[in-house]
Amino acid sequence: MRIAILSRNESLYSTRRLKEAGELRGHQVDIIDTLHCYMDITSSNPNLRYNGQELPKYDAVIPRIGSSITFYGTAVVRQFEMMGTFCVNESIAISRSRDKLRSLQLLSRKGIGLPRTGFASKPDKIQDLIKNVGGAPLVIKLLEGTQGIGVVLAETNKAAESVIEAFMGLKANILVQEFIAEAGGADIRCFVVGNRVIAAMKRQAGEGEFRSNLHRGGSAELVKLSKEERLTAVNAAKAMGLNVCGVDILRSNRGPVVMEVNSSPGLEGIELATEKDVAGVIFDFIEKNAKPNATKTRGRG
Repeated sequence: MRIAILSRNESLYSTRRLKEAGELRGHQVDIIDTLHCYMDITSSNPNLRYNGQELPKYDAVIPRIGSSITFYGTAVVRQFEMMGTFCVNESIAISRSRDKLRSLQLLSRKGIGLPRTGFASKPDKIQDLIKNVGGAPLVIKLLEGTQGIGVVLAETNKAAESVIEAFMGLKANILVQEFIAEAGGADIRCFVVGNRVIAAMKRQAGEGEFRSNLHRGGSAELVKLSKEERLTAVNAAKAMGLNVCGVDILRSNRGPVVMEVNSSPGLEGIELATEKDVAGVIFDFIEKNAKPNATKTRGRG
């Protein structure tokens, strides 16, 4: 098979591992810089061009679309879809997962466990917003934040008011969420491929930190999931319509709650923590599912 990886950086661990795993299985794997693609949009023969040439026909595309290029990146994926190429994650599913508010609303509609959340742009009564989420301590997030950036823990209601007012002054959209103290600064990254969790790791925040992101110095280790946790992760992926994703959950007193669904999860942390060939499993999925014009939207909304 001829397979393309959409990635801005061919030296990234995830990109290198995917290329390596594909080539070990005898596939031709090309790495394409997403922003260097340009589209020829016609009614009869849509195509993509790259470095002055029309791209060849690919059997499958693996989108590794960074959050900073979501708009253009999903347009490129959509063009591949128009050309009948199988896309591991579809453009609409990537867009859903990148919109924190939309993704939470979709998860809520499916009855999936979530932290209590408030969304606001210009709340008339900040105290009421805080009260409805359950009061401090609580977590305040920028809607566009990634990798723990733009996430603040407010330990008192007064502190929460100050942070919300500051974000409002920047004309930023924010989410206000209850703080799951019993999680102990840890979350679980469930790596979903198809309809199953193929690997999971527990990420523990460093001392004095509540964000467990590995980019922020958190540590990772293998973890055993409960049946409910596995089901929650798989259902969250289905709600987004994602075939390959990372589902981040917290262990709360009322069961697992989903914090985020990531459409381009990194492979390094999960492979090192679990010693599993996650990249290989992704290619197993492609080999079983990649057919011309097989792309179809999963989920709704």
